[in-house]
Amino acid sequence: MSEVYGVRRDRLRERCAATGSAGALVSRPANVRYLAGGGPPGAVLLLGPAEDVLVCPRAPTGHPTDGRPDERVRLSLLPTSGGDPAVAAAELARAGGAGSLAIEEHHLTVARHRAIRSVAPRLRLADLGLAVEQQRIVKDEEEIACLRIAAEITDQALGELLESILVGRTERHLALELERRLIDHGADGAAFPTAVATGPHSGRRGHHPTDRRVEEGDFLSVCVGADYRGYRCEIGRTFVIGTSPADWQIELYDLVFTAQRAAREALVPGVAYRDVDRAARQILDAAGHGEGLAPLTGHGVGLEINEDPQLAPAAMGKLDACVPVTVEPGVHLPGRGGVRIDDTLVVRQEADGGPELLTITTKELLAL
Repeated sequence: MSEVYGVRRDRLRERCAATGSAGALVSRPANVRYLAGGGPPGAVLLLGPAEDVLVCPRAPTGHPTDGRPDERVRLSLLPTSGGDPAVAAAELARAGGAGSLAIEEHHLTVARHRAIRSVAPRLRLADLGLAVEQQRIVKDEEEIACLRIAAEITDQALGELLESILVGRTERHLALELERRLIDHGADGAAFPTAVATGPHSGRRGHHPTDRRVEEGDFLSVCVGADYRGYRCEIGRTFVIGTSPADWQIELYDLVFTAQRAAREALVPGVAYRDVDRAARQILDAAGHGEGLAPLTGHGVGLEINEDPQLAPAAMGKLDACVPVTVEPGVHLPGRGGVRIDDTLVVRQEADGGPELLTITTKELLAL
């Protein structure tokens, strides 16, 4: 991986040089990990023409959640606690004779920006913008392999939960159990707070688990994902508890399943982001559920659980091969509940078999 990180940094260095910046100060944690391999919380990466320096508030521990810094990057530890690595990195750039530096203005606070200016007043600061985030959109096969393992872990954890007794247990309890099972199967942690929603809560995007207990006849919606070596996936499924589904539940489930399948089938290189969203949204809209739909049908995943691209009505851009995304349409009926079906897939050329489905837990409407 050392060579991979070096190539990534060189690509960014070339971009900075083309815009007149001698180097870059990368502070967003996911971007630091992408370019340097890892580092303790708070670490920043200083890209220079001669060397790259990872400025750390403390020494790396080697913990999986922090990653492992590339050996080709020089480590610089702050001499005292409480210092700001971004400010220290700017001082290093100034001391090294740099006249300009690109920074991530969207990540740095105003206070940190002022502190950098105070220690290096003659250093010309330019906005790096979303250069690293854009570079991260297309994944290499090693990144996709990590996502594939994260998906396998998530499928295993969810599958085991579905084999246990669910009636009478609370949403909060089930969410905690799912996260424990992720760890048991090798995850470094949960990719995001696990959502378990029952009865009238089901089908709601981003639901926070409560003490509501699972009851016979409920819809049960689960959205969960594993973090494996920094890479995060997502799966969402909806089930019926303890009895045969009611007619309205079957009808609603079939509708969301049809919309999700249409969006999955639209995932081909060159398709516009908005067209993937439209494939699902027009089906749900035609059935009378246009109002109240989520603002997007899916999004990119990787070192963060919500990355570009955004599969949304106004999104600009087109999909490339080797871009992992979620497809997650849902409908929530206030007071009754609803359905969400969510998969993580990788966009592939048709010659390579089309979109690669990473999350394989059944999408049948099971009665548990």
